[in-house]
Amino acid sequence: MAEIIQKDGTWTFDGDAVRIVPGRDKGVSLLRQTLGEVLVPLRALAGISYEPGRKTGRLRLRLRDGADPLLQVTGGRLPETSDPYRLTVESDRGGVAEYFVDEVRQALLLDQVDPGPTASYLLPGPAVPITVGAGDGTAAFDGERVALEWNWTTEEAKRSGGPRALRIADLRSVEWSPSKGLENGWLRFTLAGAGQALAPKYDPHTVELFGFKKDPLMALVAAAVAVRMPHPAAPRDTPQDTPQAAVAEIAPAEPRKSLDPAGAASPVEDHDALLRRLRELGELHQSGVLTAEEFTAAKQAVLRRF
Repeated sequence: MAEIIQKDGTWTFDGDAVRIVPGRDKGVSLLRQTLGEVLVPLRALAGISYEPGRKTGRLRLRLRDGADPLLQVTGGRLPETSDPYRLTVESDRGGVAEYFVDEVRQALLLDQVDPGPTASYLLPGPAVPITVGAGDGTAAFDGERVALEWNWTTEEAKRSGGPRALRIADLRSVEWSPSKGLENGWLRFTLAGAGQALAPKYDPHTVELFGFKKDPLMALVAAAVAVRMPHPAAPRDTPQDTPQAAVAEIAPAEPRKSLDPAGAASPVEDHDALLRRLRELGELHQSGVLTAEEFTAAKQAVLRRF
């Protein structure tokens, strides 16, 4: 076993995984403290390095592309201090860091771990439930639904629509972007079949971020959601994320048939089932999955079966 203990945190390697525990020092970022302990399986690693410095060095883990939902949604845009796979090493512990690197590299070589991209997440992502308040709103996720609530800084046009509740099944993507210069950041949820996104300031499915301390925590919400969605690199046999697919699923072209008293086959639909379909269409339209035209066409198709 190899272990290195620093103010910044503790890394332990047992031959199968690297266990990362953030330190309690005041310099440890809020994101790393909130994320807590991370267990990185050997098969999720692409490499490891130690970068010595005059006063402090850097120990870095490099994960395989697509292995970690947090790295996937942030796309290299996390502040370096918030990177959970970086450890600040005091100069007098450089030898320990180099030994740690050698142990991990040897294990990667012996296990012949493929350093290439993965088509599935190999880390579980942040724990749920998770709630973060930052920017113009609060995002909460319980593992099945995302709840968005607004605060006094929210644009009136956006706040007037009230809180939002989004099911995982209705989402096409989740995206986090930090503030940069004079441009605000965002945590954006895109619904399946949605058109062009509005500016974060007006989008009822987006939390706008103003560049404050808690902004990176919204990336944890994004990662917790992303790990429960299809992996971007996973093969998809039959896409179901278009409005047409949603309409076809709810309003199939062929009605159910039953026999009339004379024995002839006649198309008959159960009225309760048709009413349920109308309600489902209304919910899809209200949530933005269906446009007004698509909703009208699908509704007429159902009404013709009464």
